[in-house]
Amino acid sequence: MIAIAHRGRLVLEQAFGQAALLRRIPLTPRHRFRVASHSKSFTAAAIMRLREQRKLRLDSPTGDYVDGLHPRIAEVTVAQLLSHSAGIIRDGTDAGQWQDRRPFLDARELRAALSAAPTIEPNFRFKYSNHGFGLAGLVIEAVTGERYGAWVQREIIAKAGLAETTPDMPTARGAAMARGHSGKTLLGRRIVVPGDQSTRVLAPATGFVSTAGDLARFFAQLDPAASRSALSTASRREMTRRQWRDPHGSLVRHYGLGIMSGNVGDWEWYGHGGAFQGFISRTVMLPGRALAVSIVTNAIDGLANQWSDSVLHIQHRFAREGAPAGRNRDWGGRWWTLWGAVDLVPMAEKILVAAPALLTPFIDASEIEVASKTRGRIVLANGFANHGEDARRVLSRGGKPSELWLGGTKWLPEAPLAREISNRYAGAKRR
Repeated sequence: MIAIAHRGRLVLEQAFGQAALLRRIPLTPRHRFRVASHSKSFTAAAIMRLREQRKLRLDSPTGDYVDGLHPRIAEVTVAQLLSHSAGIIRDGTDAGQWQDRRPFLDARELRAALSAAPTIEPNFRFKYSNHGFGLAGLVIEAVTGERYGAWVQREIIAKAGLAETTPDMPTARGAAMARGHSGKTLLGRRIVVPGDQSTRVLAPATGFVSTAGDLARFFAQLDPAASRSALSTASRREMTRRQWRDPHGSLVRHYGLGIMSGNVGDWEWYGHGGAFQGFISRTVMLPGRALAVSIVTNAIDGLANQWSDSVLHIQHRFAREGAPAGRNRDWGGRWWTLWGAVDLVPMAEKILVAAPALLTPFIDASEIEVASKTRGRIVLANGFANHGEDARRVLSRGGKPSELWLGGTKWLPEAPLAREISNRYAGAKRR
């Protein structure tokens, strides 16, 4: 499922595939998903709201709010919890909850884990910790005197206007819930991974249930320039400010307070990802363009991260080239050969030949300069393509394009090519 918000308003919300594969239930934008570590952004927003209310300080030691901690963890600041720089163990000495081998920790078990020393010195490097955000939830409960879920539902989720988000399972009665699914590699088929368990005291790290639409709206509201938000501009700036760089990742990623960030070309983005049994999700926000993209999937091999990068790649190219102009506007469309499809995408004064099967469809895209309604020239292509050759369209009697020629190769619409291939190879099994 994908949702795109511009200036906080949804402009696209669309679902594909099945909500429950075995029961063949079509997925809709109203289906809820486990969105896992997106929870950390909500928890950080909750801490910032308490800070605005002068009920806590980011530089206060966590031991000021929660007792029974190891002395060195008690000295860790609230900000260090939110920036994953507290040095706390990631998932404990038995992380079986992530394999469905055991329930998620309760408060007693988390407190027992936090009575041990941190694994590295605080403020030394970025070190992701679900246990650290569980502790942040205990801080919220200590300060508010309420259960984490109840306070966050009222003070963050409701104030952001999110009607399809809860801090943990179960969801509201009657709400449609997508089922998670395994990958196909191990068993040769997908199996249902329900993902309906409570995450208990680790809800602040991974419990949230939401939709792509709600996530897009929420992260859009974290933009310091947003006109609507549950947080002050100063709090949003502090959350999205880059504080730590992932020291050993192959992709350059940074972390603020409950917020990931990075770059696509010269664009900066912030957001978060999530991985839960049977679910993969990611939300990215382009603050300079007031554009938020959220993709949620209900398969453990779902390509939410890659697809969201792909959306940014497409947006970046359109921003660089500009909207289509003049006579090239009607050259757009999808064309097929035996080898696959291409999309003709008008941009400014040119036509890009995109590869829709690629996650980055405009990489190495050929460019066509349009001369008329039916003729053009390939003015830029890689050395293995048709640089300098003609591009032309054949129109039917009704004026609709029926053939596309790129150099010497004829491309057809999907249905005519499917018929051609079927007729050509119909007897292949008998030969």
